[in-house]
Amino acid sequence: LGPRGRNVVLEKKWGAPTITNDGVSIAKEIDLEDPYEKIGAELVKEVAKKTDDVAGDGTTTATVLAQALVKEGLRNVAAGADPIALRRGIDKAVEAVTAELFAAAKKIESKEQIAATASISAGDKEIGGLIAEALDKVGEQGVITVEESNTFGLELELAEGMRFDK
Repeated sequence: LGPRGRNVVLEKKWGAPTITNDGVSIAKEIDLEDPYEKIGAELVKEVAKKTDDVAGDGTTTATVLAQALVKEGLRNVAAGADPIALRRGIDKAVEAVTAELFAAAKKIESKEQIAATASISAGDKEIGGLIAEALDKVGEQGVITVEESNTFGLELELAEGMRFDK
């Protein structure tokens, strides 16, 4: 969980096992036999995928929060709580937490702050520095794409204008 998350070895039905600490990759590999458990697992997979799509990180935290919401929600409904009122309460709590997060957020302005934040996210100081350099070149509205390479080392490539994938 978080930047110090542990690695997991995923056994594949075919091919070599995969080592990862990415919540989305782990969630994708979950396949349960029981249809009710499978529904729950699919819900959690969707939470992880949407978090990855929107934020690019935090999938494990989102998964843990989703599991806690489902567990406590089911416990409350079993104890007689109105599911609609419970949902409204969750929506209000989400609004309150979101407002607090925006109020507590600090804008990152310097290249050094960007490098420090990116280094934590990537788990690598050199990658963090390269991301800060890329952001410095493309600006706040620019797009940065990180790709794996078959070669050794890190490389920054700047493409002016538009680029289309074939």
